[in-house]
Amino acid sequence: MKSPAAEALRKIAEADCARPFVVAQLGQSLDGRIATESGESHYINGPAGLDHLHRLRASVDAVVVGAGTIVADDPRLSVRRCVGQNPARVVIDPKGRLGGGKRWLAEDGARRIVVVEEGCAGVLDCERIALPAAGGAIDPRRIVDALYGLGFPRILIEGGARTVSSFLDAGAVDRLHLIVACLIIGSGRPGLALPPLARLADAARPRTDVYRLDDHDLLFDCDLRASRTQHDSMRS
Repeated sequence: MKSPAAEALRKIAEADCARPFVVAQLGQSLDGRIATESGESHYINGPAGLDHLHRLRASVDAVVVGAGTIVADDPRLSVRRCVGQNPARVVIDPKGRLGGGKRWLAEDGARRIVVVEEGCAGVLDCERIALPAAGGAIDPRRIVDALYGLGFPRILIEGGARTVSSFLDAGAVDRLHLIVACLIIGSGRPGLALPPLARLADAARPRTDVYRLDDHDLLFDCDLRASRTQHDSMRS
């Protein structure tokens, strides 16, 4: 059956991969929460939102999460709710704090890659990318370039919110898929967290298409690449 957001997925499939193409996704409530104050988050979005996430995974070459997401959720990061191949699974773990025994390390034919800072030993039995770090953080643009160099042109930044926010702040995301559930949590853990702006004139205003999913969640498909190009041309 055709997804209500098939057009959003088509844009990923037809992206120009002469350069990296990065899509980030985040699911949240109407008031911008990704979890309650206690950390409960399964599931803010309904089944259609989960279906879309799996279609996203099937549309890319690599899926990226932070070490915190592995610790909190132990995700499989595989394609199960639709037809498609599993992407490479990439975990950002600068200090090498993760051990084995997690589901993302399952030997199912997909490549498994951990991103660490240079000089980190680590213990995981998988591929490694070692990159420079500043203040314990690795520049997202370096991660994107390294993955592209390994043959992964389409990259999904799946979570958590801090990882998605860091890639957005670095200007390393081309499209943002924000799935908003029709519920109000009231208080809890926020979604995107970016540096404060002095003026609204400096805010990103991406070209956005909105799709209603089958269970009334809303998908906001934000074209950040076009927004950056327009912003840069106005400044030049």
